[in-house]
Amino acid sequence: MAKWTVRGTFNARRGYWQTFTKTHAAESGEVAREWALSEIGGCHHVKRSQIRIDSVTEASP
Repeated sequence: MAKWTVRGTFNARRGYWQTFTKTHAAESGEVAREWALSEIGGCHHVKRSQIRIDSVTEASP
């Protein structure tokens, strides 16, 4: 299973855009993207509409 890196920003409660980088082992980039949205939303209580995904790339082994 490949590792994917998801980079983006989310609207933090303090009124600024916080950057993030998440790495996850997944079968495809779309699965890794959905996982990152779920992870950010759950940990920071941010709706998906307040999360911007900039890139989803396969990580080097």
